[in-house]
Amino acid sequence: MIESAVAAATRLGAPVNVVIVDESGVDLAMVRMDGAKFLSIETARAKAQTAASHRRPTTKIPSEIASGLAFASGGRITDMAGGLPVMFDGACVGGVGIGSASDEDDIEIALAALSAIGADRPAL
Repeated sequence: MIESAVAAATRLGAPVNVVIVDESGVDLAMVRMDGAKFLSIETARAKAQTAASHRRPTTKIPSEIASGLAFASGGRITDMAGGLPVMFDGACVGGVGIGSASDEDDIEIALAALSAIGADRPAL
């Protein structure tokens, strides 16, 4: 997943942070590409944890409750684009979060990571 995400980011010319978590939000892997914003490590982690916890893309968190969820979770829940659940046949096994590029690029890079392992493609 990491290699595919980095390859996609390189192809797009978008240095990013990639965080992969298990179904309970624990980091499994993380990489910060040269040139990626260092604070985006935290947003990438929040995206991965949100996607794993809510079993949906981060953009599917309702905007009207997103700030309340972020506050209640100490910033661990976000509706920022770039977080996707890792699912196989509808079962969530984790999440991937991408941070530091545009919303569109973050999503494209996260999709590349999912594709690398044959995970379900979420409805965006």
